Amino acid sequence: MTETNPTESLAHFAATLRFECIPAPVVRRAEELFLDWFGSALAGKGARPVEAIARFFAAMGPPDGPSEILIHRHGSSPLVAAAINAASSHFAEQDDVHNGAVFHPAAVVFPAALATAQALRAPGRAFLLASVVGYEVGIRVGEFLGRSHYKIFHTTGTAGTFAAAAATGSLLRLTPVRMQHAFGSAGTQAAGLWEFLRDAADSKQLHTAHAAGAGLTAAYLAHDGFTGARRILEGGQGLAAAMSSDADPRKLTDGLGSRWALAETSFKFHASCRHTHPAADALLQVMRTNRLHAGEIEQVVARVHQGALDVLGPVVDPQTVHQAKFSMGTVLGLIALNGRAGLADFDAGFKDPAVVAFRDRVKMELDPEVDAAYPARWIGKVSVHRLDGRRFEGRVDEPKGDPGNTLSRAEIEEKALRLARYHEGANEAEMRKVIERTWALAQAATIERWL
Repeated sequence: MTETNPTESLAHFAATLRFECIPAPVVRRAEELFLDWFGSALAGKGARPVEAIARFFAAMGPPDGPSEILIHRHGSSPLVAAAINAASSHFAEQDDVHNGAVFHPAAVVFPAALATAQALRAPGRAFLLASVVGYEVGIRVGEFLGRSHYKIFHTTGTAGTFAAAAATGSLLRLTPVRMQHAFGSAGTQAAGLWEFLRDAADSKQLHTAHAAGAGLTAAYLAHDGFTGARRILEGGQGLAAAMSSDADPRKLTDGLGSRWALAETSFKFHASCRHTHPAADALLQVMRTNRLHAGEIEQVVARVHQGALDVLGPVVDPQTVHQAKFSMGTVLGLIALNGRAGLADFDAGFKDPAVVAFRDRVKMELDPEVDAAYPARWIGKVSVHRLDGRRFEGRVDEPKGDPGNTLSRAEIEEKALRLARYHEGANEAEMRKVIERTWALAQAATIERWL
């Protein structure tokens, strides 16, 4: 009898999981994550990189179809809709994140699952099942690839192909063997490099568009009998061999069916890169506790993990709104001056002279405790130096939005409404209907258009 390899075990889980086996709290969290994603997808409307990607894919696909392009309110093929919705939902920097995998599941899972479910006229339970499968697979692939991978590769673009393939494959009811083939085809297409941040380039939205589209393609091809590498993750010339120096194959099958990684996923409170959130919350804590004003602060030292230095370090003088969301100094400047770092705050203030001046008084330092805890825990620590020589220390063990400090359903609804309003993606009445439908997804006979 041949020994089962990790890729095969993960594929078997993805192909055989049934809705009835998912605990009710996990299903409820999947609904919440979907609504959070839906708002993020609408917030990308009108953004130049998103619209460029949308124009390209729309030109390559049919002018109408069963799968909904949310920002444009018309249909196309599953591939086109998945790619555009994935690009759109990753623009506002408000989509969810799994700490341990350093991975944004929603931006690749829900676009592929929604596009496929609408094309197949699948019931809500099948859509939710597929979404859970996508999260469970993608998160474990991200954890497997490790910290060395994330230093160079954008994990959402790489692990995201597997997440999208798993979600699509679940809806297509792939057998375990064909799911494994889908993973093989997904992995050989996995891509996404961090170099774009140095130039304020548009690639981040292309990463999610490609991952969602490539994963969906891999699953549809496998459904048609197309084969892929059977050990694409751990094989000698597979993903880990090419993209990681600390990959741990045990993480691919960690707690399958008992540990629900989806429930570990965090909501993003601030409209910026998640690496900035722990320090932002710690600075807010110090300023509120000690009644400090921005003008009283001489310097802020954010004590961070190495991943934050790798991703945020190159962004010294942000040139665009999106690049500013990866600038620790800009984020902390907005927090100090406005008490928040929301979508409108970045649009109006990232080049504000007061924000720029504060930005230049912020520096990051590697903290051994914070780095040792990462990525399982994202601790926030800051040292705030006042002009009069006094120093204040701030610490946050769970940033706002983490599972232990999560958003309530009311807060998730408010966030979705705010995101929908941002570029007039949907009005309040429309979003109230979306919210009502979301909380009843498990009872939906078919997944219809939303807008």
